[in-house]
Amino acid sequence: MVIDFSSRPPLPDFGVRASHLSNYRRVYRSSEAAAAESEAAGEDKMADYLAAYDAVDAKHVVVRAKDTETTFGHKTTNEFVAGFCKDHGPRFLGFAGVDPHKGMAAIRELEHAVKELGLRGLNLQCFEHKIAINDKKLYPLYAKCIELDIPVTVHSSINFSTECLMEHGRPILLDEVMVHFPELRVVAAPPGWPWVQELIGVAWRHKNVFIGVSAVRPKYLEAEDSGYEPLVKYGNSILQDQIIFGTSHPLQPIGRAFDEIRALPLKPEVTQKWVYGNAARLLGID
Repeated sequence: MVIDFSSRPPLPDFGVRASHLSNYRRVYRSSEAAAAESEAAGEDKMADYLAAYDAVDAKHVVVRAKDTETTFGHKTTNEFVAGFCKDHGPRFLGFAGVDPHKGMAAIRELEHAVKELGLRGLNLQCFEHKIAINDKKLYPLYAKCIELDIPVTVHSSINFSTECLMEHGRPILLDEVMVHFPELRVVAAPPGWPWVQELIGVAWRHKNVFIGVSAVRPKYLEAEDSGYEPLVKYGNSILQDQIIFGTSHPLQPIGRAFDEIRALPLKPEVTQKWVYGNAARLLGID
């Protein structure tokens, strides 16, 4: 049984092809091609997507809304994500997306998304908002997450949009947030490259910081000189309860991603924490 903490269904509304993310298509060309090849050739991509999760025995899959209207004019609405989850059954859990530049309107939208639409967390891709993880515009949203008792995902790594600053996702910025909001539950993903050790340090300091292993092919986590090797070492020991896995489909095939995670040199009980247990605990799943 697994939980995929990061997935985008094959529907235009999820905005994979947003223009400001066009450089991602260059970087992930081969991996996205492999994902496409693993699905039926244009017949019914949604059916193949759903079948892939049947094949890996997925208990839950997290899909996310996103609001970058102020910076890029794009929005995957909370209503759409909530509707997708309702239409496709309890396997799918939605995270809300709000635009921090909208002030109190964003706070109210988050509360509505959780209390009325049933979404289970907040998604913030700070680089797309062109603000850093510790920008004070985000503080009211962080406080609201604590009040609503929901986790937040924040982008904490390099990004490949040449219209945004790479620095906005630097993991060390999350340390200040956690000092100010120690009750906040954060999934920092992808896992910090090229600041992997920095993110490990932040997670080691703060027990409510989870490292989201997503948007990176699992086999490269143990590749020599990849920069990810410390993640496997610490994630197999002191941080074993703070690692959560997501395929970031369509950036890689679902089945292959879980196969490669299980092939990593992790203790069996740790592997199960990475692919299910830690996410289940974070989401309050029995």
